[in-house]
Amino acid sequence: MTGNPVHLLHALAERGTKSLTFIGNNTGEPGLGPGRLVRNRQLKKMICSFFTSNPDAARAAQAGEVEYELLPQGTLAEAIRAGGAGIGGFYTPTSAGTLLAKGKETRMIDGIEQVFIKSIRANVAFIRAWRADAAGNLTYRMTEQNFNKSMATAADIVVAEVEEIVPVGSIDPNYVHTPGCYVDYLVQHHVTPEDLGSSASLPSSRKIDESRMNIARRAFAELKRGEVVNLGIGIPTLVADLIKPEDGIILHTENGMLGVGPSPNDGGGAMDYPVNAGKIPVTALPGSAYFDSADSFAMIRGGHIDVAIMGGLEVDEKRNLANWAVPGKPLLGVGGAMDLASGAKKLIITLIHTDADGTSKIVSECKLPLTANGVVDMIITDLAVFNYEQGQLTLNELMPGATLEEVRSKTVARFFEKLN
Repeated sequence: MTGNPVHLLHALAERGTKSLTFIGNNTGEPGLGPGRLVRNRQLKKMICSFFTSNPDAARAAQAGEVEYELLPQGTLAEAIRAGGAGIGGFYTPTSAGTLLAKGKETRMIDGIEQVFIKSIRANVAFIRAWRADAAGNLTYRMTEQNFNKSMATAADIVVAEVEEIVPVGSIDPNYVHTPGCYVDYLVQHHVTPEDLGSSASLPSSRKIDESRMNIARRAFAELKRGEVVNLGIGIPTLVADLIKPEDGIILHTENGMLGVGPSPNDGGGAMDYPVNAGKIPVTALPGSAYFDSADSFAMIRGGHIDVAIMGGLEVDEKRNLANWAVPGKPLLGVGGAMDLASGAKKLIITLIHTDADGTSKIVSECKLPLTANGVVDMIITDLAVFNYEQGQLTLNELMPGATLEEVRSKTVARFFEKLN
């Protein structure tokens, strides 16, 4: 129910075809869907947004057993969409000035550095839809459009795994998401809860320390009625627990939904509800909308997201952010971080002020691989709140229990003090 054609992928794994190039957002959970192809050593190359959710894929990439190409999630979605539209490539500001732009052509367009990305097509696309008619017209369910809609246009042969096949004319033309001209084969397979892996039910309750909740509360205070907001993983997800429908804040999730509501309270899972980008079941508020990943990231790059709240590993004096490469580990997961960091109108970074060893995360210059250049508007830590006033890092508030002396001693970056 998260839009993954797991049964087609399992059949391919059982067939044992070798030397495949896999194109997808990620390589899935170990042993599930594309994870079986990884485990069976059937892949020669992986083109994904991240591999970190699958230890098998990460290990194979690190060991050089499988070639891999890492693309920001929105770039990957647009490359597939462009491939299906017969466009050779495109320029995007996402990843400009980062390691992922190394070796790629860049140029300045309207004063903004942009990276050239070649479009992507495949020989075969395996996609998942909810319903098909006998002419191949497809309808997707809730947040299951994700990459399926674009992939259906960007392959020589398209095989759609569907929940049910109905007679021609049974689907109202208004609800056809993928026209039948794109689809070559239909495979009907009913999904059971066992097929869904970790998406079948809600996660267990988590214990949250007060300092993290203080950060989340302060970030929530920045949000205004009517704003479209995207929340990253980690501390930002806690902000969602504070948002009530009456607040009028519109949550966006990059897998294809506007109007994300709280987690369901009836015990239902992905069989019953849409899911967010972390595959966690959520509810849909009145006025919600579903769409595919290409449209979702077009919203982000096009400046239609008012606020993004993200975690960080380092933030520096020049508003640079590093939050996708973990120290000492291979660069195997970027997801949608680069798209959101460069595309949101306002970027708030939430983090614990120092590492476990006391090293400051607010630094003079980022040493870790950059997510984006000159994009951060606000930093909220367990100790302090910083803004950039006239381009200068400025301390504006102390968090509960923090002292000015502590902030000074634990901050490497130079900052001005303008406490409220």
